[in-house]
Parts: sequence; structure tokens; C-alpha cells
Amino acid sequence: MGRLTQILDTAQARAREQGLPYDGALTPAEAHELLGLAPGSKLVDVRTRAEWDWVGRVPESVEIEWQTYPGGQPNPAFAAQLAQQVDREALAMFMCRSGARSHAAAAIAKAQGFTAVYNILQGFEGDKDPQGHRNTLGGWRHAGLPWVQG
Repeated sequence: MGRLTQILDTAQARAREQGLPYDGALTPAEAHELLGLAPGSKLVDVRTRAEWDWVGRVPESVEIEWQTYPGGQPNPAFAAQLAQQVDREALAMFMCRSGARSHAAAAIAKAQGFTAVYNILQGFEGDKDPQGHRNTLGGWRHAGLPWVQG
């Protein structure tokens, strides 16, 4: 079994165990590895423009706000923007700050007919630690994966 199949099988098993409405759930490291293994795969960052600008960006990701900034209103054009920027047959991996908004975005993508939809657990910044800080418990940045300051 190749590494690509191994990662996808593990992610799909997580989705089944958790009853998720999309194909799988990935760790940040698994998602990063898939970007190199699966031609045409896309990381869709659904954080806000302010988060991209002030917290950081993942190079070559597709950026589509799930909620607009300021105000946190749902982005009414999310599904249309996704369909315009990501092939429905591509391996699409969704990421936000900690995994909640990307969970919702992945569920919508699957309902809209995308065929290989995965959520990135822990998101870009991970969960808060006991001191209330992010970037110390999980997440893309804490894992040392590629990112740039916005």
C-alpha cells in the first residue's frame, strides 16, 4: 500500500468513526504530505481575510472566507467561489483556525457534489492551551509546516 492510500484510508476511518458528513479528517502533517502526493489537490483556507493578513497564510492555498470580516456573517458566495476555484474532482482539504469552520465548509462542499472532501483537524492555530494561547497545542503552525506572515 502506498503512502497516499495509507493517509486517505486513515482519514476515512476517522470520518467513519466520528460519523462525519464528508470523506475524511486529516492531521495537519497528513494534509501537507497529501499536497505533495496527490496531483491537483487543494488546501482551501476558509479563515477570514484578517486572519490571513495578520496571523499567516499557507503558501499556494485557495483562500475563500467562510465568514466575512468584520462581523462574522456567513459568506453568501462561498459555494460559488469554491466551485469557481476548485475542481469538484480534486482532493479538497479544508482548514480554518481550529477545525470548526472548516468542518462546516467541508460538509457544504460534499453536499455540493465535491467528490474527495477532507477536513484538517486542529486547523492553522490549534486549540487554546491552559493559558488561553493558541499555536502550542496542535495546528499547522505548531507542526512546523510551511506558512508565511500575511
